[in-house]
Amino acid sequence: MNVNPAKIALVLLVVTVLPLTPSSTMQVGLSEKVLVFPYETDFSFVALIPQKEMALRAFTLCMRVATELPEERQIILFAYRTADYDELNVWREKDGRVSFYMSGDGAFFHLPPLSTFRTSLCLTWESRAGLAAFWVDGKRSTYQVYKPGHSIRPQGTILLGQDPDKHLGGLEALQSFVGEVTDLNMWDFVLSRSMIQAWHYKHKVPKGNIFDWATMEYELNGNVMVVDDD
Repeated sequence: MNVNPAKIALVLLVVTVLPLTPSSTMQVGLSEKVLVFPYETDFSFVALIPQKEMALRAFTLCMRVATELPEERQIILFAYRTADYDELNVWREKDGRVSFYMSGDGAFFHLPPLSTFRTSLCLTWESRAGLAAFWVDGKRSTYQVYKPGHSIRPQGTILLGQDPDKHLGGLEALQSFVGEVTDLNMWDFVLSRSMIQAWHYKHKVPKGNIFDWATMEYELNGNVMVVDDD
């Protein structure tokens, strides 16, 4: 029987380091659903299990996100951490810029502000030249060159809603996400402009081979709600 090593690592680490609430159980698939993080907490998060190991030299990460938190409030949008490093963290910074970090200093972008209305947000990066860009509602930012030659390491844990300052620990309410997330997908390659625009308009695109919202395995913890995408 084939067993996903990432799944084993996630379950063991969550169980041994962060006690789960009695209601937390592994679930599958979020098609036509929205994750709602209604409150600022230091205990509410969603753990995601990738379909393959996160040993990456390129990726496209997309999600639709909405928040009413003020721009001066830092927000974690996506967190992937191994034992010693923040392998891939995506933030809205206190100055309103959107950033991402891979094992060290980050890359910062001036983007249209996140708001109560849903934003289609994608991030692309590839190791060969280090080209990185955010995409907002199908429109690309200016490219930045960030960490050419770098590789993202596998065997970590992916969370939505919280930033673990150590491996599944050190959660802070003032960095937590409050708002809605839906349609999160991730690929281990850079999608073309036409594919990102098609995803924005909800046209058919290749299923994410790391995360596919419709078939994603996930675990709810704390005050996170799954509601219909009306």
